[in-house]
Amino acid sequence: MRAGFRWVVPKRLNIAERCCDSWTKTDPDRLAIRHIGEDGTARNWSYGALKRASDGLALSFAARGLARGDRVAVLLAQCPEVLIAHFAAMKLGAVGLPLFTLFGEDALRYRLADSGAKILVTDAENLAKVMALRADLPDLAEIYVLGRATAPIRCFADEITAAQGDLQMVPTLAEDPAVLIYTSGTTGPPKGVLHAHRFLLGHLPSIECTHPGFGKAGDVGWTPADWAWIGGLMDMAMPCLYYGVPLISHRMRKFDADAAFRLIGTERVRNLFLPPTALKLMRTAPVPGTVDVRSVTSGGESLGADLLDWGLTALGAPINEIYGQTECNLVLASCHGLMPVRPGSMGRALPGFDVAVLDGEGAAVAPGDMGEICVKAPNPVMFLRYWQKPEATAAKLRDGWLRTGDLGTCDAQGYFTYASRDDDLITSAGYRIGPTEIENCLTGHPDVVMAAAVGVPDPVRTEVVKAFVVLREGAEWAGLEAALIQRVRDKVSPHVAPRMVERIAALPMTATGKIMRRELRGR
Repeated sequence: MRAGFRWVVPKRLNIAERCCDSWTKTDPDRLAIRHIGEDGTARNWSYGALKRASDGLALSFAARGLARGDRVAVLLAQCPEVLIAHFAAMKLGAVGLPLFTLFGEDALRYRLADSGAKILVTDAENLAKVMALRADLPDLAEIYVLGRATAPIRCFADEITAAQGDLQMVPTLAEDPAVLIYTSGTTGPPKGVLHAHRFLLGHLPSIECTHPGFGKAGDVGWTPADWAWIGGLMDMAMPCLYYGVPLISHRMRKFDADAAFRLIGTERVRNLFLPPTALKLMRTAPVPGTVDVRSVTSGGESLGADLLDWGLTALGAPINEIYGQTECNLVLASCHGLMPVRPGSMGRALPGFDVAVLDGEGAAVAPGDMGEICVKAPNPVMFLRYWQKPEATAAKLRDGWLRTGDLGTCDAQGYFTYASRDDDLITSAGYRIGPTEIENCLTGHPDVVMAAAVGVPDPVRTEVVKAFVVLREGAEWAGLEAALIQRVRDKVSPHVAPRMVERIAALPMTATGKIMRRELRGR
């Protein structure tokens, strides 16, 4: 498959056209999205309805001055309006900016200000957070909200209904920006990863190898992963729409294994992307007889032989491990039926990708030796650049290779095994968490002088966040640990909040003043 594969990337390409409008030319009534509300009610969206809504929203955006290259922030949990907003932006040549609804004010302020987002789409539940930041966001010209709205806030549905005329989609090149996704880093603030329309095509080899024959009669896709992250958006949501596979949309405020199984059974879901933590929790729950799964992918952490065996016996479907990162997603996979699967290995390079393990000088290491996992550039799935960070982009793309920052090995048969990060990124419940935002939030407390965040082992989440703090002289410790944890939950996000905080007299530092997090992890 690898030897015979050739990328075919057209000069002109638009994700909204490929994942929405193209289907309306042949089958406008085809089911695109089935949204299951929190109360259990269901609403079906055809491709025709999806096109009409995104066209109307695009006309409204254009009337408010949105132009090619402008950013549209989408602060919503899983729902059809997420994709309608992205498609509306893309049809105008603008850039979608997915945002996690659990982000606190600090995290939102940074991303909205750094991106210079011009329009934001959210719901009533998150509107108060946004309004509290409005004075700090001079570029944010318009806010659209789901449900009732009072001027100057615009009602999402009313704007679509009131739109007049036929939309003329802005012609976009495959290389034109389409999506801006922020990823946590270990040094400095989060980085905006800017992707082109072509990155949709870059995901397809993995989809076709890990969900064989994707688009078969009866296929239905779902993931509990939020669509604000590349895993939820590009490992399941967009591919479903591209291949014409009905996509289940449902918000889970907190993952519940029994509820997940009920949804899978009731909605006859056949194709799943399940983060490792979800799989570990589902393994503890009984599998209803209504569950009939055909294909499952998972990525972000190693699954282990026991969990893979459970997939085959309990779910009746192999779990294919996938590997990538926000900057370059889905380049390795372990594909049942296409290769012997080795538990503990992430699999082999997919068709269209050259992946190698290199040393610090960029030379390939011997089979089995440790090095950095790197992906040959250019490649359709790779990011264009970090937003307004040319130095970081140059460090990521060096000598024709994208440096993942992940350490691992590759054996003589081409099987890759992950070892660790070469930096301090924390992997918890499938999220890749950088310590900087956490530390900045903690040191914002008047009693905290210095702070460091590290990952400590956890049997379910792989790692949980632990923070170390140096307090000001005379500060009282009683009650402060809980207050600091809550502070991070409120200001950054619950998913990055420390599970424990330890006070320490002094942080271990290098001669140049850098925190030695490895030493803290060793404690």
